[in-house]
Parts: sequence; structure tokens; C-alpha cells
Amino acid sequence: MGILFVEVSAKRSVAVMPVSGNEQPYGLLHGGAHCVLGESMGSIAANVHAGEGKYAVGVDINATHTGSATEGWVTGVCEAIHLGSSTTVHEIIVTDARGHRCSTVRITNMIRTRR
Repeated sequence: MGILFVEVSAKRSVAVMPVSGNEQPYGLLHGGAHCVLGESMGSIAANVHAGEGKYAVGVDINATHTGSATEGWVTGVCEAIHLGSSTTVHEIIVTDARGHRCSTVRITNMIRTRR
């Protein structure tokens, strides 16, 4: 997928992903690629929040695509909506190289204790 993380924290993360190699047959960034970017960013942020001896697993994800990217890189900005002791919710805004919103992804993660 070529995802590169620029900033990582439980509250806010930033990552970029190339359009090239992640297109659907019509040349647009694949909707599933938006979801992979959102899942990766939200899950990593949730695991940072979970802390020592715990881990986070995704239990729900949804994406609304409102634009499309055909070249360059997209940027994902992941922000926490809820950071609890058993669940986290993050929203990831994906924009194209011009800064236009392409999708909004929301992911919920459950925090588990390592056995």
C-alpha cells in the first residue's frame, strides 16, 4: 500500500499513501485503499492508547467517499473521538494532493488485555 506514517499518537496521527498502485480499474484511488489507510491509522493510534500489557482490535469501520484521487499522494489525518478504557473511536479524514476531502473513515477498536 505504500503507507508512510508522519506523526503517531493516540490523539492525532498523520500518514500519506500513494495513489499509484492503489487504483481501481478506472484509475481512481480504490475505496478499499481508503479503508486500509483508515484501519491502519486508527488501529495504530488505538494500540498506542491501550498501553503496556494491552492491545486494540478493530470491531467496526465505515467509510464515506465524497471525492476521488487519481494521482499523487493522499493524506490521512486521524483524530480521536473517544479514548476509553475498553474502546476507542477515531475519525480519519483522507484528502488528495490539493487538500480536497476524498473520504471520511470512522473506526472503533476494542481494548483487550494480553494473557
